[in-house]
Amino acid sequence: MKKRLPPLNWLRSFEAAARHLSFTHAASELNLTQAAVSQQVKGLESQLGTSLFKRLPRGLELTDAGLAYLPAIHEAIQRLSVATDEIFGQGRTHQLTLRVNLVFLTSWLAPRLARFRARHPEIGLRFTSNIWVGETDKEADMEIRYGKGTWPGLTSDRLTQDELFPVCSPSLVEGASSLASLEALARYPLLHVIGYEEGWGYWLNQTGHGHVDTPNGLQFDTLISAMEMAAQGLGFALGRSSLVEGMIASGRLIAPFSQKVKTSEAFHLVYPMDQYIHPHAEIFRSWILEEAADHEREHPSPTATPA
Repeated sequence: MKKRLPPLNWLRSFEAAARHLSFTHAASELNLTQAAVSQQVKGLESQLGTSLFKRLPRGLELTDAGLAYLPAIHEAIQRLSVATDEIFGQGRTHQLTLRVNLVFLTSWLAPRLARFRARHPEIGLRFTSNIWVGETDKEADMEIRYGKGTWPGLTSDRLTQDELFPVCSPSLVEGASSLASLEALARYPLLHVIGYEEGWGYWLNQTGHGHVDTPNGLQFDTLISAMEMAAQGLGFALGRSSLVEGMIASGRLIAPFSQKVKTSEAFHLVYPMDQYIHPHAEIFRSWILEEAADHEREHPSPTATPA
């Protein structure tokens, strides 16, 4: 026989006390007395037939049962709160906050965003940048990061299947006698981006040209800066196929060499693991994954040509 559901107030008291590991702090949050919170938790433990907390001289500690029960109760209360706000309160105007890699925002997402706005005009959007991945933004619902897709505490959905290849301004190589071989890179500055594992050294080694003696180049902390400097004729940047398509199509960049290397790094949509996701964030996730799949079908990555 299934246990009957405990009263909501008991569950709220348990969830607050578990977050704070304190009946006193939970009581302050819920506008109750400490005795009332303690009594409600005892009622919950009695109904469930097990202890949820260890009462210690200086606070509380969750038992194994309490640790197992907390995520489900926390999510259920959050869902109730969000649904109530959306239907009856200010939650109806929830603004979806996305923390986004700048070059992905300008090169990949911006040209597609009008389609999302046309389909979901009721969803407000707010963008913040994530130049430094290690930083956190507690207000962000979701984030777009570049890397291998494994970050502690986060679930990730891969958005791009990139290839790496050199790109530059047409003016940089205008009148060059020969660009038939990658040896020609030794005559030009290379534009490096800090924080990318698969940079110029990786690419040259993968193509069998690790011996090429390249001159001192320029370093940047964002890929968008390197791409813009390449378009201005300052040197060769290492282009990622999903990002340079527009600049190549417009003629601002060219890809003089045929050699391409597949990446293990990619852009990913990430969000907290085992945590409630706002319905607007779920809608955006479905849309951007659909866009990524459409792009891959329209621009399938050919076999890389490392030599």
